[in-house]
Amino acid sequence: MQETSEDLPLIHRDLNWLSFNERVLQEAEDKVNPLYERIRFLAIFSSNLDEYFRVRVSQLRQIKRVEKSIRKKLALKPTKITKKIIEEVKKQQDRFGDIYHGQILPELAENGINLIDHQQFSKNQKNYIADFFHKKIEPQLTPKLIDLNKENELFLENSVLYFIVIFKKENELGVVNLPVESCGRFISLESEGDDCYLTYLDEVLRAEIAHVFPGKEITGIYEVKLSRDAELYIEDKYTGVLAEKIYKSLAQRMDGQPTRLLYDADMPYEWQKKIRKLLGLGKIDMMPGGRYHNFKDFFSFPDPTNNPELQYKPMPPIKHSSLEQSENYFESITEKDQSVHFPYMSFKYVENFLEQAVSDKEVTHIKISLYRVADESKLTSCLLQALENGKKVTVFVEAKARFDEENNIIWGRKFEEKGANVIYSYPKIKVHSKIMLVTRRENESLTDYAYIGTGNFNSETSKIYCDHAIFTANKSITKELSRLFKVLEGDLIIPREKNLLISPFSTRQRFSKLIYNEMDNAREGKKAKITAKMNSLEDPEIIELLYKASQAGVEIRLLVRGFTCLIPGVKGLSENIYMTSIVDRFLEHGRIYLFENGGEELIFYGSADWMTRNLDRRIEVIAPILDEDIANEFKEILNIQLRDNVKARIQDAEESNTYVKAKKGEKPIRSQNEIYNYLKKKHSK
Repeated sequence: MQETSEDLPLIHRDLNWLSFNERVLQEAEDKVNPLYERIRFLAIFSSNLDEYFRVRVSQLRQIKRVEKSIRKKLALKPTKITKKIIEEVKKQQDRFGDIYHGQILPELAENGINLIDHQQFSKNQKNYIADFFHKKIEPQLTPKLIDLNKENELFLENSVLYFIVIFKKENELGVVNLPVESCGRFISLESEGDDCYLTYLDEVLRAEIAHVFPGKEITGIYEVKLSRDAELYIEDKYTGVLAEKIYKSLAQRMDGQPTRLLYDADMPYEWQKKIRKLLGLGKIDMMPGGRYHNFKDFFSFPDPTNNPELQYKPMPPIKHSSLEQSENYFESITEKDQSVHFPYMSFKYVENFLEQAVSDKEVTHIKISLYRVADESKLTSCLLQALENGKKVTVFVEAKARFDEENNIIWGRKFEEKGANVIYSYPKIKVHSKIMLVTRRENESLTDYAYIGTGNFNSETSKIYCDHAIFTANKSITKELSRLFKVLEGDLIIPREKNLLISPFSTRQRFSKLIYNEMDNAREGKKAKITAKMNSLEDPEIIELLYKASQAGVEIRLLVRGFTCLIPGVKGLSENIYMTSIVDRFLEHGRIYLFENGGEELIFYGSADWMTRNLDRRIEVIAPILDEDIANEFKEILNIQLRDNVKARIQDAEESNTYVKAKKGEKPIRSQNEIYNYLKKKHSK
């Protein structure tokens, strides 16, 4: 699966992303995980794949429509890559089916939970289903008859489930939606003995389909789901004059262009062809599947037995040794920097800090960047209350956060209406940093308090995303963060930072300098090492530097949760680079960068991955950890993850996703559990 860009050995990002999603699938079949958690991983796999087709495959399709001369010049091969993607996705979906039918359903039955189809309904269940259908489901249906002799008759909404209903009369077909949103995907049936029974909404509709198309002789019912593109995101990679050329070559923009039709593989081939023609799809857009689609609905799969053995054991949030009892966060932060780690700790510490700022009469100004704004939350309520209390509030709203644009803009308007200074992202740059600055009057002068994190200001995602953050009053940090906010407000052109790494101003240059420094130390015979944890690794310039560092003798240890374009462990190229990935109960989302620096280690954390967009086209903040205690804490967390031998997978040139195995006599280390225990012990002192 290797591609070469300007002779630099790289793995294609879209192909390696599938390797990441395979790790999610591995979790679904890993019996270390409780049954309902494995079901959740099936849902995550399905949800990931949907977004992948809406965004990444959509972009490949759009590039395919670019003039051939431009594609050739840029070495773009969208058709070749798309074919490889389809081939790999088919393999993964077959594996998905094996896990679902061969493991999940039998284990549910062993635990007294039976997921049955309409042919298995008992007489009582049939009566219940008929009543449920007429009262709940039938009013939500919008059945249509499609004349096969007319064009443009068939339109399917994005990600909505439909039945294609075939009649004996072959010049028409029926189409009906499955109203999952209003009726739910899973229907609980009457229990029999000690066993519980559930069925799909799909099966209820199959059982009652004759009422939907009365008088029609039905010969087949096949489920389909169409994925449409989210938006054209070519600018993520191709910018400036190049982007303009690409856009001009796209004669017309096909909003919501279909990118994949998932269909029941039992559908007769002649009908597959007819459906494909009706939707204007190519063969490559057709993806055979099983009887059911949209497995992301398994996020809401009911647990009628309430058996705790089928779920992860609860991990109650750890109480922060300083902030938990603090009645004045400003004093606690002035005394010492304070770190928080989610989801091991509660997001309430962020909310409490903001709440205290809102009620504190000495606080004059609150500035915050919001990348993904949650629905009504304590944080948004606090910001609105701050305005009521007469404080200045500046909110930077990212108007282009994929799939969150509408919600972000709605909140931006709410803040504006209450008097906030709301600044939306620039046309060609996203504000991706997770930062907050609170200004307070102290001793007849103004003091700034900063919060810098790796995750969004979102209390819900903080329960499942592993992220890190630090509260600080250190002037070397707050002064530079204040200047960055002035840049965002249009009062400064550049932030002139020395401590922070701020994209797109200095992050690339500073990281490059740090890598070169390790190379120089290695050549001088000094210990040289780079340890980095991130979500994704894609930037060609950074990858080339890492290859050179490896060849210079620098030891490089990488922990990359998602996709990577770097090929590790290749003799003469990257033999000193060892990479693992962890997919477990929580989504690894934090970024930590550690440089040996001739024995005087430098450690950083923040919002940016080593991706071109994070280095050059987004407002990102990477901060040095200046508090020695917190620096040691972050190093310990990082080292625990590097030693993971339960949930870590080796990333190699073959993309094998082999689990790291504990050596003989070695203690099993499941890093997320170990980190929880480490933080619990530290904060109980």
